[in-house]
Parts: sequence; C-alpha cells; structure tokens
Amino acid sequence: MTQRPLLKTCAALALGTCLASGAAQASTEIEMHRVNAEGIGEAVGSIMAEDTQNGLLLTPKVEGLESGIHGFHLHAKASCEPAEKDGETVAAAAAGSHFDPEGTETHQGPYGDGHLGDLPALSVDADGKISLPVLAPRLEESDLSGHALMIHSGGDNYTDTPKLGGGGSRVACGVIQ
Repeated sequence: MTQRPLLKTCAALALGTCLASGAAQASTEIEMHRVNAEGIGEAVGSIMAEDTQNGLLLTPKVEGLESGIHGFHLHAKASCEPAEKDGETVAAAAAGSHFDPEGTETHQGPYGDGHLGDLPALSVDADGKISLPVLAPRLEESDLSGHALMIHSGGDNYTDTPKLGGGGSRVACGVIQ
C-alpha cells in the first residue's frame, strides 16, 4: 500500500493537501474527550480520518493538552470508560490494548509489522494544540469502526521496551461506532 515516491513528493508540499487530492474517499470525524480514572471528561476537539491512496490520513483539531510528543494508537474496543487493570482503576482502560487483529503482540510503529493500531506520534505545540496531520499507511477508514482512538501522555519509541513504547497514561480518547 505504501507508495514512497508520492510520499517524498508530499514532503515538499502540505501533507494533507497532497494526500487528500484526487477522487473522493471515505472519511470519519472522531470527537476526542479528556479521560481520567473517574471517567470521560470534556471534549478537547476532533480528529478527521480519511482514506488516501497512501493510507489513512488523520487530521487532528485538538487543544488543551500538554505540549510535546504524544503516543497515538487505535485501541481494540469502542470504549473510553475507565476500567480496573492490575487492581487499579485506569483511565480509558475499557478500550483494551492496541488494535492487533493479526495477533502480532509486538509494538513496531506505524511502518512496522506489529500492532495495526500503532499510529504516528502527535506533536502538541506550545499552545497545547495539535493540528499537524499524520499518515497511517497500513490502515483504511473502514478499519476504525468498533474501536477507540487514544492519545497518551508521553511519546512513543515504537518498541516493546518499555512496554508499548512508553506512551504513558491515556489522556484523550474518542470512540468510533
């Protein structure tokens, strides 16, 4: 599915404009909410997901998060509710683990052969906003239904050490029905 020559051309142009050009594609807007161990909080924005010829383009319009790099994943279940994990109530734990339909049980990032739910990390600017689009080359819009998008508190190194790339706690979540 990945077409590297087009991606190199896109690097010189606005990614969203370049990848979204062409025939009309399927798209979904996912409302994102702050999450904690007590439950689901206020909306922090949305993420538009649309098919392109190079994968799924995810365009966030999110604000109110701590600046820096944040892990971003598609989780297995369509829930943002807290749940018990290892004897503690954990924010959005009802979303389950990263979406991994092939059962790889490995975290290798959006270009690797691990969890299909491994997405490119998001960059939150100094004003707490995320607006830069990211591309998930192995996903299509139709893969999203019945899952949850999750933004984590910390970055992601796309390895299994520390567990799940060190993304940290779940801070924002959106359900795709």
